[in-house]
Amino acid sequence: MSSEDESHRSSKISKRPRYSRFTQQELPACKPILTPGWVISILISIALVFIPIGLLSFSASESVVEVVDRYDDACAPSNGERVSFIQNSESNKTCIRTLLVPKKMKSPIYVYYQLDNFYQNHRRYVKSRSDHQLWSPKDEFYTKLCEPEAGTDNKPIVPCGLIAWSLFNDTYKLSRNDAALDINKKDIAWRSDRTKKFGPDVYPKNFQNGSSFIGGAKLDETKPLSEQEDLMVWMRTAALPTFRKLYGRIETDLEANEKITVTIQNNYNTYSFDGKKKLVISTATWIGGKNDFLGRMYMVVGGASLLLALLFSLLYIFKPRPLGDPTYLSWNRNPTF
Repeated sequence: MSSEDESHRSSKISKRPRYSRFTQQELPACKPILTPGWVISILISIALVFIPIGLLSFSASESVVEVVDRYDDACAPSNGERVSFIQNSESNKTCIRTLLVPKKMKSPIYVYYQLDNFYQNHRRYVKSRSDHQLWSPKDEFYTKLCEPEAGTDNKPIVPCGLIAWSLFNDTYKLSRNDAALDINKKDIAWRSDRTKKFGPDVYPKNFQNGSSFIGGAKLDETKPLSEQEDLMVWMRTAALPTFRKLYGRIETDLEANEKITVTIQNNYNTYSFDGKKKLVISTATWIGGKNDFLGRMYMVVGGASLLLALLFSLLYIFKPRPLGDPTYLSWNRNPTF
């Protein structure tokens, strides 16, 4: 075999890619050099943006007026029989609480219930629902993920699953100077839930019926799920064991030092797992409710950037060095020979 045939054969089986500027990494590229001036400028820019945002966020959070009242301990016997008390359907669970408004609260005023030590993010709990069933009456038997609350007497439970079964059922009635304060419960759920997740022609069936254990609230079987907003709010599961959910809105202002009387029906069992229940009445601003953490973190990041910029500036002024000086390389500073 001639040398020409060998060279031709080797060229045919060559794995060398076809030349291009892309494969050879010869395309134009931006290769910024972080000079001291650039680093200091970037840090100062971050500080100029983050510190004002932090101050505005913190100021907005401080302007929120919030009243928090824990009532689970005060609305149940203190003799160690709280679980039996809450599970007894004949016990009187009415509880009267008095709240003092610390500052003027402008409407709308939001009423929340807060639960502590309730793990709605548990995997089995989160999966125990049927979104198909919630939207379409044709899928009422689509309950394979809802055990153990899938059906009763060979009939499907609508809505099925542990989330719906454990629906919060404490109720609150507020009054001021012996006059009732109306709590508006309309539009407390997300619009997407009302229009795209809970069907307008799906009605509760066999819910909290025939089970040996009653989980929480019952549902009005004459109303479609798209109108039962308490259920929609509850079924948006929380990521953390301490969470708040919207109960309603007060559409009138509350003046400073006013006393609000709250009549609570203490029905929901949190005593079995050492949970806590709180009633929260709060105003809101452009960042939402009270949240000092967001503003503090913005100010911390901005302050740290400003401090680093000042430190680098002092080093650059009092101990400068030429950019790209090879004498500062470790092998040039400590030559082996």
